[in-house]
Amino acid sequence: MSTNPLLQTIDALAKEKGIDPQIVIEAMEEAVVTASRKVFKTNEALKAKFNPDIGQVELFAVKTIVDTVTDPDTEISVTEARDIYGEDAEVEAGYQIEFPKSTEALGRIAAQAAKQVIFQKVREAERENVYAEYHERVGEVMSGLVKRFEQGDIIVELGRIEAILPRKEQSRAESYAQGDRIRAVIRAVGKGVKGPQIMLSRTDAALLIKLFEQEVPEIYDGTVLVRGAVREAGDRAKVAVYSRERDVDPVGACVGMKGNRVQAIIRELRGEKIDIVEYSEDPVQFVTNAMSPAKVQRVTIIDEPNRVMEVVVEDTQLSLAIGKKGQNVRLAAKLTGWRIDIKSEEEKRREVEAQFGALEAAAEQSSEAPADDAANAEHSDVQS
Repeated sequence: MSTNPLLQTIDALAKEKGIDPQIVIEAMEEAVVTASRKVFKTNEALKAKFNPDIGQVELFAVKTIVDTVTDPDTEISVTEARDIYGEDAEVEAGYQIEFPKSTEALGRIAAQAAKQVIFQKVREAERENVYAEYHERVGEVMSGLVKRFEQGDIIVELGRIEAILPRKEQSRAESYAQGDRIRAVIRAVGKGVKGPQIMLSRTDAALLIKLFEQEVPEIYDGTVLVRGAVREAGDRAKVAVYSRERDVDPVGACVGMKGNRVQAIIRELRGEKIDIVEYSEDPVQFVTNAMSPAKVQRVTIIDEPNRVMEVVVEDTQLSLAIGKKGQNVRLAAKLTGWRIDIKSEEEKRREVEAQFGALEAAAEQSSEAPADDAANAEHSDVQS
């Protein structure tokens, strides 16, 4: 490590902000050029370089070698250049000569300009680093501390940076106080005027999937796959799982011994009920499973192109199948991607009876029609 005080300061600042020391050096060089223009009020092409050997930023006026000088501030004749550097100075190569300039006159102006430029550059570098890092982590679960509240939104401290948990991404079953630890999934990362904004969510289904990955080893190692998850945060969720190995029960693996695995997730989600169902490639079987905990009598595909199914349950199972305010059947429809028309056995029986009655009435009408036609024909013959 360098013993030069300026180099030590650069290294410390870069380490603290998590940025490349070269960014700080470039900011210092830019600051010296900016301050020099204000002090010298010159049209010269100024250039600053950090000299690590002496730990200082040196200033130069750069002049391009030309045949005929039209701007003495930025150009030097080839004759004069050869007097300084010999025959190697050529116009064709676009050679430039750097003339050292003193920085002693810069004083406080340089220090102030340096402070502003360095602050700006470091902040920009921080923003880019944060965006680059967290943009790639969308969908990951992060753990942080509740720092403060802003109009219903929660500001969460994630190490060196802050993220926002908007009101709409909060579960209504949860409440937090300042200093509480919170786990949430990264929903999105955007570039704002004030820097990258990391948006978290406690309602996204991705959070539920990640929690299962953390709690269930079989999901983590890929033996069991999560084929879908839907939530109404704070109330109920449904998760479809599938096993790659015959001897592994996917639902049992997720539930765990005495329900310990799923209970850990339920506690994390503050009591949210979770239905774990087995995924099936057969849409009828999948819908049957998705209607859990209700027991289904039969499932019929009504309209395959529009993905509509009819589900019939026992009369005693109807309220369970529908769920509170239609929640169970609504989540099952979201999970499977099918529109579900749910009926009780009694409703279906009445519907079938009505259909048979309509058919019988139509049959009677059709059988009466020929007799009426014959009678009308006979009556016509008698008149003639």
